[in-house]
Amino acid sequence: MIIRKATMSDLPALRKLYLALEEDGVRYQPEHFVIGMRDDSFFQNIFDSETQDILVAVEDDEVIGFVHVMIIPQKKVSCLKPQTVVYMQDLCVREDKRNGGIGTKLVRAAKDYGKEHGVDFIRTQVFPGNVDGIRFYERNGFCEMMKTIECQTLD
Repeated sequence: MIIRKATMSDLPALRKLYLALEEDGVRYQPEHFVIGMRDDSFFQNIFDSETQDILVAVEDDEVIGFVHVMIIPQKKVSCLKPQTVVYMQDLCVREDKRNGGIGTKLVRAAKDYGKEHGVDFIRTQVFPGNVDGIRFYERNGFCEMMKTIECQTLD
């Protein structure tokens, strides 16, 4: 298995993986998520960017997982240190390939991507009901730093 930057030829596999992610989103937070379609321009904008990439895990010439990484400077607020983060926007491994270390290798690739770009730390988000996902990230060195809370009613 290798990890490399994605190309336009990877789009059919990436679209299937994004569909799996969106199905998880709908399952965990139907109030916020729907099944969508990522068009070619969505991917082309990432591939053309100097601050983001999609890294794919490839086995036997087949994309079996990916991580979408973004380099983001922290907000310029006087109380925040001027730091830069590699943000893992999305990570997905094909269901039949899970629990084989591929996700861990993708996280490692995201961390290496951050090192190459001189970032200070790595961040992502996970649904609070995704117990397996939380365990996965904790095994890969992540810990809870902030809780996002919201109110669905504006009464």
